[in-house]
Amino acid sequence: MTERVVEISFPVKENILLSLKETKDEFIKGILFSTALSLYRKRRLSLGKAAELAGYDRIGFMEKLQREKEFIFDYTDEEMDEIFDDSERLK
Repeated sequence: MTERVVEISFPVKENILLSLKETKDEFIKGILFSTALSLYRKRRLSLGKAAELAGYDRIGFMEKLQREKEFIFDYTDEEMDEIFDDSERLK
């Protein structure tokens, strides 16, 4: 079964691209990455789905996050406590 793709477009003034010194394709790639990162940080997308949105495979997305000095795994204090508690129970 083939997944359906939805085309989304929005206008951007050319002077924005000129100010950024980016081509249309570079701008689109940056917007997709920024959006994927934002949705991943907000926990609305998993790492895999964020990678897919940004046009990367999971490892490539993780490498991009590392290059951008972004956290790959951003756990709350409560989540870390739960992880450590679970690991103690496994002993």
